[in-house]
Amino acid sequence: MEQFRLSSDSVSSDLIPIALAFHAVLGGLPVTIRSQSHHGVQIEDGKVKSRNYTGPILERVLAENTLIKTRPQAGEYANVPVIVAPIQDSGGSAIAAVGVVDVTGIFDLADAMSQQSQIISQLRYCAVPASK
Repeated sequence: MEQFRLSSDSVSSDLIPIALAFHAVLGGLPVTIRSQSHHGVQIEDGKVKSRNYTGPILERVLAENTLIKTRPQAGEYANVPVIVAPIQDSGGSAIAAVGVVDVTGIFDLADAMSQQSQIISQLRYCAVPASK
């Protein structure tokens, strides 16, 4: 029987099946994953884009062992909302980190509300009185 093991020493080739599965389940969103000890993979458009990938948020999640939702200031996904989560062993230690572009973070509610207000103001200004 074939087995799959994920550990803090997993190399990028070990992580490809997991990354591709996340990518498929998430409707083709870009996915990155790396282990504690080795750089990992980056998946975009259904393909492995990099087999030696790391990023500042993946590294931060591994160090802090916590979920992070942010817009990285540097790296390939700079200024793009991402969610990165640790993959923990049975003792709760982070052995890997997996990240995805956060499509919910693209929409800033306050910004949407301010735009709605501007649109309504413009519609009032442009409104043509109904003819009798």
